[in-house]
Amino acid sequence: MVAPDASGFQLYSSVRYDATLRSVAGDEALKHAGWNYANSSPYYMLDLHRDRLLRAATHWGWEDAVAAVSGDAGLQRLSEVLNKTVVDERDGPNRCRITLSKDGQIGCDVSGATATPLAGLFPPEFPAPGFMTSDPSSNHGKEEASPLLLQMRDTMGQVPYEVTLDDDKTTSSPYTHYKTTRRQIYDAARKRAGITGPELKEVLLVNSSSGVIMDGSISTVYFWRNGRWVTPPVPPKYGKENGSGGLDGTTRRWALERKLAVEEEVKADSLQHGEECWMSNGVRGYLFGKVNLE
Repeated sequence: MVAPDASGFQLYSSVRYDATLRSVAGDEALKHAGWNYANSSPYYMLDLHRDRLLRAATHWGWEDAVAAVSGDAGLQRLSEVLNKTVVDERDGPNRCRITLSKDGQIGCDVSGATATPLAGLFPPEFPAPGFMTSDPSSNHGKEEASPLLLQMRDTMGQVPYEVTLDDDKTTSSPYTHYKTTRRQIYDAARKRAGITGPELKEVLLVNSSSGVIMDGSISTVYFWRNGRWVTPPVPPKYGKENGSGGLDGTTRRWALERKLAVEEEVKADSLQHGEECWMSNGVRGYLFGKVNLE
């Protein structure tokens, strides 16, 4: 598919820059981290961000953009652009907003990001409902839980994100599947939900055709269904009739590859007030939340 105005937008992906990520390389407790375990890098899951940009450029037939980020040379090119941008940023954490244009130009700008423990960036699993909200001073789950899970509970469990449903419905399109600078639908959903900044709130987009959850305005979302965590399905390539219509997310891919969740449609009308959920994105990592339908 060729966009009607390919010059009117850019592809983009937001990457976390955090000096503490360098400590992941070679740490046996974080062997599941993947790229960051194998590479001493301050950039969070950079390989998956590159892959997402490449998939989007391929979809629109942007040959120069494909060439710019393909292969080891493309990954190195992204690293070089990031390094030049964060040279004065010290240890971070920061949000690096990478843009890729049709002619293969890579841009980047930087803003602040919130602190996140390594356990929240590379969770070994999503614990079943009840664990995160249990009293950290009690012995509940301590015998079975890994140190990483206990760290997640102690730092995130007592202050969950408030997760609401968008009042309007969203039509799926290539712009909800691939991440681009055309973000109006997400900005509008956040405005309707009263989200004005980086507060602990998220709003879920609902597919106008099927009534299923697509994803969050800035995150992939995971729900507990039939004894396991599930996330709305998204195929590698865009197809209007395939999947939930949500975003091809980096942290989503990471979680699925490590079997933290499986793909399954989640109807918006199946959500229960107060049910626990997880969210993730490429800057903040994995976040614990509760659904608020009131």
